Amino acid sequence: MVQFTLPKNSKVKEGKAWNPPPAGEAEDRWREYRIYRFDPETGENPRVDTYRVDMQDCGPMILDALIWIKNNIDPTLAFRRSCREGVCGSCSMNIGGTNTLACTMHADDAPERIAVYPLPHMPVIKDLVPDLTHFYAQLRSIEPWLKTDSPTPQKEWRQSRDDRQKLDGLYECILCACCSTACPSYWWNGERYLGPAILLQANRWIEDSRDERTGERLDQLEDPFRLYRCHTILNCTKACPKGLNPAAAIASLKRQLVERGE
Repeated sequence: MVQFTLPKNSKVKEGKAWNPPPAGEAEDRWREYRIYRFDPETGENPRVDTYRVDMQDCGPMILDALIWIKNNIDPTLAFRRSCREGVCGSCSMNIGGTNTLACTMHADDAPERIAVYPLPHMPVIKDLVPDLTHFYAQLRSIEPWLKTDSPTPQKEWRQSRDDRQKLDGLYECILCACCSTACPSYWWNGERYLGPAILLQANRWIEDSRDERTGERLDQLEDPFRLYRCHTILNCTKACPKGLNPAAAIASLKRQLVERGE
């Protein structure tokens, strides 16, 4: 009889309940956070720990609550953070089942019991810190910088206002990986499919009128896996915390490849 088993450290266990609310205090003052915990150095399975946060002593955002937990309850909790303004993308994670930024998500917009997990699909370094090594290697593969053959001007590369407007909805991407890790095609084909975030970046440089290697960039994308694993289910667009539309950028790339071949 064939038996199937899950990979090592793949089964999430129930963890520790850290701090029940003090007796006599109003229950609505406290919010319950269920947070994914994993430390590869211990060799133990991941677990979900429960914390209760005093919302009268804490800021309104999910990131505020995580900082409050780390400062007041459990200093071993690991997560990334930097700008706290939705600019750097460091605090991207899965909150209440949705990929988003902890610094821009209000606690009142989350379910009553707030579940916080690392971004799906990515290997986990520790707790809420995903390993983005492969993600950034894919970014490097599209060469996200201006490539020209003309002599460098003395001051700047000029472009018209109309050409500049073509970059709106593309340059604002902060590479938080929320869209890519919400994409099932990226889950199953992540080794070869570039994913929504990287393809949006690729389209940003193809649309830039100052770049002179458009043909070369399109050649790099003309592959059954690098581009065409997108099935336009729009998970990426729904997940983007900046309100961008990676699916439209991918559709633009496909259209340009078709038009080039006609």
